[in-house]
Amino acid sequence: MAHSILVVDDDPHIRDVVRFAFEKTGMAISIAQDGKEALARFDRNVHDLIVLDIGMPEMDGLEVCRQIRKTSDTPILFLSARDEEIDRILGLEIGGDDYVTKPFSPRELVARVNAILRRARTVPAPAESKAMNHGGLALDPDARTANFRDTPIALTALEFSILRTLLARPGFVFTRELILDAAYAGNIHVADRTIDSHVRNIRAKFAGAGCESAIETVHGVGFKLGRCEAAR
Repeated sequence: MAHSILVVDDDPHIRDVVRFAFEKTGMAISIAQDGKEALARFDRNVHDLIVLDIGMPEMDGLEVCRQIRKTSDTPILFLSARDEEIDRILGLEIGGDDYVTKPFSPRELVARVNAILRRARTVPAPAESKAMNHGGLALDPDARTANFRDTPIALTALEFSILRTLLARPGFVFTRELILDAAYAGNIHVADRTIDSHVRNIRAKFAGAGCESAIETVHGVGFKLGRCEAAR
């Protein structure tokens, strides 16, 4: 079955380029030209992924993402202009899975989208399908759920992959490159700050559930799983 992609951008040229690139691969494309139309189309139809422009008038892509994340973990790839680095990082922190900077290569965009879709549909190997636990953290790879002391934690597909990577080897310090290799399919280049943003987002979500130490930073090296204990 073809993947269904919702493309949201106020620039008709960008919409046409993205539509053409995706339709060449057999994907089914829906188009929205602003944030309000995007939310309406999202509510009416099931989509496998959203390509979402940040810089739109009236309701920008960041607000669209916030609204969608209230009810859904559908993967979101942001499109952003070169001078919007702060917005790009914020987009990852509020639940985006990746971003592509304008002007972009349509082939790179398709590759990034395919990488996200592969992560979202990956079925864990039998040896990894058992529940994984550490401190108050419980991860179920089959159900793709995370809990801290029975409090559900809503993670995006990439956040789940990063946390599962760390949980598979408690105590091991992962470099950013190792995390990229394990969590990102398709050997796609991603900047280090992308991983840092996702780690901050995971920490914030667990802190909201009372966990003070989900992921630890090992300065000059990378990250490792924290104690996953309740805040005192």
